[in-house]
Amino acid sequence: MKSKSAVEKLAALAQESRLAIFRALVQEGPAGLCAGDIGARLGVVPATLSFHLKELSRAGLLKSRQEGRFVYYAPDFKAMNALLGYLTENCCSGGVCDDACAPTAASAMKCKA
Repeated sequence: MKSKSAVEKLAALAQESRLAIFRALVQEGPAGLCAGDIGARLGVVPATLSFHLKELSRAGLLKSRQEGRFVYYAPDFKAMNALLGYLTENCCSGGVCDDACAPTAASAMKCKA
């Protein structure tokens, strides 16, 4: 991952509502949630939710799919794991990591969707 892409993703997550949306979708898993369910779960009004979903999608952190009248959003786990990898790639100067970074790397590998 290039640093410009990492900065775009981190900038999208650097807002409380967008971070909450992304975390809720990660917890939901690859199936994701429809926009209405995200708004109801987090108490975000539709216009604001639409803006935040657009920003997360533009940064490459979300995937969307249309099912009938509903749009479902799910995290792009590949992009999320690439960002985590970028942030930890030089952990311990590239050597063997102790427990200081191992949990982060292990967590990143659990979500392979």
